[in-house]
Amino acid sequence: MSGGAGTWVLVAVGGAVGAPLRYLTDRAVQSRHDSVFPWGTFTVNAVGSLVLGVLTGAVLAGRAGGALQALLGTGLCGALTTYSTFSYETLRLAERGWRFLAAANAAASVLVALGGVHLGLELAEQLSA
Repeated sequence: MSGGAGTWVLVAVGGAVGAPLRYLTDRAVQSRHDSVFPWGTFTVNAVGSLVLGVLTGAVLAGRAGGALQALLGTGLCGALTTYSTFSYETLRLAERGWRFLAAANAAASVLVALGGVHLGLELAEQLSA
């Protein structure tokens, strides 16, 4: 499946699951923290990066194909993770005077997302061995 109507449907289905999952996860996580730090967005971006790393590793190892990559990688992870909300929330922290939290959110989000992808790739490699 490479770019046809079937791929489009898989991406749409993954996105239809990922977007509400992001919203519900964000609300559930944020409601458990009495903090201005955007823990919900941080969580979905970390989890999405890990999932994408595992999936990409599985694809590279020949254990998963393009259909699963479209459904879970592009669709689910694309809708689950959110760079725009991360950017907005970081800017709002800075504008409200919480500059340290804004810088911490920016640095930690990038490091955790990169770490999640790396860990996911490593997990997939270990599972494929």
